[in-house]
Amino acid sequence: MRKERSVSSTEQHWDHEVEFLVVGSGAGGLTGALAAAGRGSDTLVIEKAAYFGGSTALSGGGIWVPNNPVLLREGLRDSRADIRAYLDAVVGDRVPSANLDAFIDEGPAMLEFLESSGPHLRFQWCTGYSDYHPEAPGGRPAGRSIEPLPVDLKKLGADEEYLRPAALATPPGLFITSKDFVQLNMVTRSWKARWTALLTGLRAVKAVLLRRHMDTLGRALITRLRLALRDAGVPLWLNTPMRSLITDESGAVAGVVAERDGREVRIRARHGVLLATGGFEYNQVMRKQHLPTGGRDNFSAASADNTGDGIVAGEQVGAAVDLMDEAWWMPSFQRPEGINQVLVSERSIPRSIIVDSGGARFTNEAAPYVTFVHAQLAGGHDPAWLVFDGKAKNRYPIGGIMPGQKFPADWISTGLVRSAATIGELADEIGVPAASLEATLRRYNESARSGRDTEFARGESAYDNYYGDPSLPHPTLDVIDRAPFYALRIRIGDLGTKGGLVYNENAQVLRADGSVIDGLYATGNTSAAVMGTDYAGAGATIGPAMVFGYIAARHAARPTKE
Repeated sequence: MRKERSVSSTEQHWDHEVEFLVVGSGAGGLTGALAAAGRGSDTLVIEKAAYFGGSTALSGGGIWVPNNPVLLREGLRDSRADIRAYLDAVVGDRVPSANLDAFIDEGPAMLEFLESSGPHLRFQWCTGYSDYHPEAPGGRPAGRSIEPLPVDLKKLGADEEYLRPAALATPPGLFITSKDFVQLNMVTRSWKARWTALLTGLRAVKAVLLRRHMDTLGRALITRLRLALRDAGVPLWLNTPMRSLITDESGAVAGVVAERDGREVRIRARHGVLLATGGFEYNQVMRKQHLPTGGRDNFSAASADNTGDGIVAGEQVGAAVDLMDEAWWMPSFQRPEGINQVLVSERSIPRSIIVDSGGARFTNEAAPYVTFVHAQLAGGHDPAWLVFDGKAKNRYPIGGIMPGQKFPADWISTGLVRSAATIGELADEIGVPAASLEATLRRYNESARSGRDTEFARGESAYDNYYGDPSLPHPTLDVIDRAPFYALRIRIGDLGTKGGLVYNENAQVLRADGSVIDGLYATGNTSAAVMGTDYAGAGATIGPAMVFGYIAARHAARPTKE
C-alpha cells in the first residue's frame, strides 16, 4: 500500500466526490454510513471484497451496548455508575477514560437511532446470556447482549447474491438465533430444549413452504443494515479496495485512492474518511510481527479479506497504533477442509476437560474465551485437547456434530479427533503421559462428585453455567468415566485482531503525540479496541464498532471540526 504525495486538495484530480466515505462494510462501517446519511451527508461505502458484510456476517451478530432501548423494554435498566464500574473492572486503565465514557453515553443513542431509522433494524435480548465477568463490580448475570431478529434475505433482492456467505452451510429453511442455540445444545437433556427444537423445525418447514430465505446472527444484522442503507440511498461499491489515503498540505486526510473496475479511482471525502476495514487476521507478516508466540498461526474465524489495509494506510499518514499484540482470542479447531470453527459451548459441557501436552488441566475450561486463551498463551499450553467421554458424545453437540451422530470419517483419519477404549490408550493416541492424564481425570472426577472444582473454580461464575447442563446439580461438572473416550485437537484461534489505530472519543485517529489527523476516523478492528485486552460480554466486538462508527459520522457531519 503506497503513500500518496501530500498536495493541496485544490490541486488534486478527483474522480468522485462525497462528504463522508466509509471503507469497509461490516457492522461498524454500515452503521457509520447510515448515521452519516441520517445527518444529511452525501455518503459512499466501498468494500474490497466481492461480498459485503465483513467479519460481522460470519459472527453471532451479538451487540453489547448497556442501557440500550431493547434492554430498557425488558426492564433491564443500568445505572451509569454500574456500567462504568464494570468497564473499569474489565478494561482497567488500558483504554482512555474519555473513550469509555463515549461508548457508555453514545451507545444507547446509537441503538435509538437505528430503531428509528425505518422498519428494518429490529432486535431482541439474548435472554440470560451473562456478561463475561458477572462477578465483577457492575457485572450482570442476566447479561446485556442483544441480537437482530431473523430476516428474510429475499428482501435484499439482487443484493442477496453479494451478502457474504456463511462459513458453514445449514439445511434448507433452518435458522437459529443465539436464544435458540443455548437451548438446542441441550436437546437430549430438557423438555424446554425439545420444545425449542420442535418450534425450530416447524419454522424451517414454514420457511421452505413459503420460499423464504430466513437467516439470523451476523448475516441478519448485516442484511438489516444493508436494507436501511438502501432505503437511505447510500451506494455500496464492491470489489473496490482502498490503495492509500490522500492527504493535503496540512496533513489532513482529503480522500482515498481506490481501485475499481481495474483502474485507479480517486475519491474525495469532504467531511471525512471512516476506516472500518477489519483487523490483520489474514496478514501473516503482521501476525508474526505483532502477535505472541502461540497466536501467530492463522486459525481465525474472521473474514479472509481482512489483511490490515486500514491499519497500514493509517500508519502511512502518521497514525499511532496500540494493542497490536492482542486479539479477540477464541479456542478453535480446524476442520479437514480448512475451515476454522470456534469452540464456545463445548468448553462448558459436563464430562469434558481440556488438557495440555503434559496431560494436565491449566485453567477453567468454561471461562470466557479470551480469558481461556490468555491462560493458554501465558503458560505455553499448546497443543491442547478437549477430552470427553462417550456419554458426553451422546448427550451434547460437539463441534457441530449432534448427539449420537458419528464424527466425520475425515475428522478421524486426519487425527482431528482421536478415540480409545481407555484413558491410558487415549493418552498414547494424543501423545501425552498416560499417568498424568489418568491423575488429572481422577482429580477432576473427585471435584465433579463433590460439586466444586477445587483447582480452577469451574462453574462458580454465571457465565460458566450459561452453556452448561441445567438438568444436573452442577451444570458444568460431571464425571468422565464412560468409554469410549475422545480427544479433539484445539487450536489458538481468534474472532479478529484487537490492535489498530489509536483514536479519541470522537473516533478521530491520533498521531503518537496525541494530535488529531483531521478527516480520518476509525472503528471496529481497524482501531485499538475500547475493550482493551479483555471482553465485557457477547457482542463487545460488534457493539463498540457500531457505536464508534455512529460517533465518527456525527462528528464528521458537524459544520466545524473539533
